[in-house]
Amino acid sequence: MATAVGGLRGRCFPRAWLCRGAGCGRHYRAALCTELKQPLAIEELAPRPVRPRQVRVDVHFCGVNFADILVCLGQYQERPHLPFTPGMEFSGTVLETGKDVSTVKEGDGVIGVSDFNSMAEEYIADQKALWKIPEKVILREAACLPVSYGTAIMALEHRACTQPGETVLVTAAAGATGLAVIDVATNVLQAKVIAAAGSEEKCKLAMQRGAQSSVNYSQGSLKEAVKKLLGNGGVDVVIDTVGGHVFLEALRSLAWEGRIVVVGFSGGTIASVPANLLLLKNISAMGVYWGRYRDQNFPVFSRSLSSALQYCQQGRIQPHIGAVFKLEEVNDAFLHVIKRKSTGKVLISLK
Repeated sequence: MATAVGGLRGRCFPRAWLCRGAGCGRHYRAALCTELKQPLAIEELAPRPVRPRQVRVDVHFCGVNFADILVCLGQYQERPHLPFTPGMEFSGTVLETGKDVSTVKEGDGVIGVSDFNSMAEEYIADQKALWKIPEKVILREAACLPVSYGTAIMALEHRACTQPGETVLVTAAAGATGLAVIDVATNVLQAKVIAAAGSEEKCKLAMQRGAQSSVNYSQGSLKEAVKKLLGNGGVDVVIDTVGGHVFLEALRSLAWEGRIVVVGFSGGTIASVPANLLLLKNISAMGVYWGRYRDQNFPVFSRSLSSALQYCQQGRIQPHIGAVFKLEEVNDAFLHVIKRKSTGKVLISLK
């Protein structure tokens, strides 16, 4: 079996290397949530056969998202039946395809999205939930793209319709989505970015990754800091993942006809929108629940992932990986995110 590291793209490996699944009789390891609010267990599971439109993937990397932690705490909007495996995004190589699969073939490198269940050495996906990785993109980089870059592209391009030269304010700027927003806004859309984060270290990282200026909102008013940078004009676009008072300060930092996109509530508080502010400045407030597009508007959803892969292949974006943990260190990975030690993408390596 291949012992590939992140630099290998996993293409055209011999069948003997790839074979691990129903045809080989081998079990695979997975992270299991057997009880809410308790540490995950690593257990061996028996493989199941693929259906006609399904693909068996040898998972190399799985992204760690805040939603994975919330679902294991019983605090996410979706509540899988116990026991379940977390994991919403992954990269790997195709082990086996069902008889009706036409989009990928054995040995192809792919990224995929799932309704959890992909934090395992093996995952069976519908062919529509997989995107082939271009030759120049490595599996380690590719695993960073689905949730963070899919969300960033959806928020900036599809929802806010960000234009070249506009100013974008992004909160939680050193997180995976925040850095993806900086990357796409700066290097693809040619916008100017103000990065807002909760420490000087995180502000410094955001600047290194392409932001033109930064604000540490743990040291004072975000609105006043933005005003010092821009005067009375304000920002054109806000991408907010924090919520609470940070959202309200960002909302008040918008320019005439500005757009604020709600992506999440990592601060734990959901703010109420003062509707009078929308009226006075002709502001638009909107949300992005990226995963919902898969069911409601699949072409738009798919385009966000295809664009992320294309931008990566072209060298226009460069995902930032903050930490990589082994599967048996999954609880340490979760704690790393919970304690807000993480910057950029946190990955679980299955190899």
